[in-house]
Amino acid sequence: MGMEHVSPIGNYRAQWGEGPLWWNHQLLYVDIEKHLVLEFDPESGEEKSWDVSATVGRVGTVVPRAQNTDLLIAGDHGLHFLNRETGHTTPIADPEPDKESNRFNDGKCSPDGRFFAGTISLIKNQGDATLYRLDPDLSLHTAFSGVTNSNGIVWNAEGTTCYYIDTPRLEVIAFDYSATTGLLTNPRTAFSTNKINASPDGMTIDTHGHLWIAFCHGACVVCYDPSTGKELHRITLPCLETTACAFGGKNLDELYVTTGIHKSEVEEHAGRLFKVTGLGVQGLPAHAFKG
Repeated sequence: MGMEHVSPIGNYRAQWGEGPLWWNHQLLYVDIEKHLVLEFDPESGEEKSWDVSATVGRVGTVVPRAQNTDLLIAGDHGLHFLNRETGHTTPIADPEPDKESNRFNDGKCSPDGRFFAGTISLIKNQGDATLYRLDPDLSLHTAFSGVTNSNGIVWNAEGTTCYYIDTPRLEVIAFDYSATTGLLTNPRTAFSTNKINASPDGMTIDTHGHLWIAFCHGACVVCYDPSTGKELHRITLPCLETTACAFGGKNLDELYVTTGIHKSEVEEHAGRLFKVTGLGVQGLPAHAFKG
């Protein structure tokens, strides 16, 4: 690890920033509570946003499509495509229309281009949320059920193991993953995060296969070796609500971190996007939706 440097970047202050993803030299992310999909260009400083209040409501996650410039998003009212040019959304599926207290939260695409995104029970109704899989033919499937707050999800470089966080379990679950079927099998605890008194939230992975996890209410991002559960590195941030992280920059060696505004603590940079440099590691590239 080199000399790391943590700095707030851009001008936008999210109410609840989440879901950062590096794509096409820009950082995509969302502001869940302001119903915005955001794009930040660190080179030019340009910040774009799309308001999806009318159709999607609170938006939990965003990924790119492979075949065009559209984005795929998920939120209060299920999964939608978002046209970047017009801001128009097209509904795909809404698996939980009857669950008023559930909405889509974090999600990512597998290396083979399927979209995995899960719901959260906002009333903490244990086991009442689900991780879903959207296939390129736009069929929606249950990937893993009985979760409460579906959060970070990543794949190893080979695409054979998927790591997943259901926040209240305070652990990282590992699955075997099949790119042929899209099935997650053999769920097991990879390691516990309970030494940290905070909620494991968004997660990303580096080229060594180490996991970087943002801790909500914990003001930190922690790097773990998933084979041992050993903490390798900890980045402290000036925001209690550190929500998610993604490697970006032209060498994928900068860590971008989203944050949210605490309900009572007043913090100067809460809700800002942060960039961490000097970590001396590179992330794996993000994947687009093949449908």
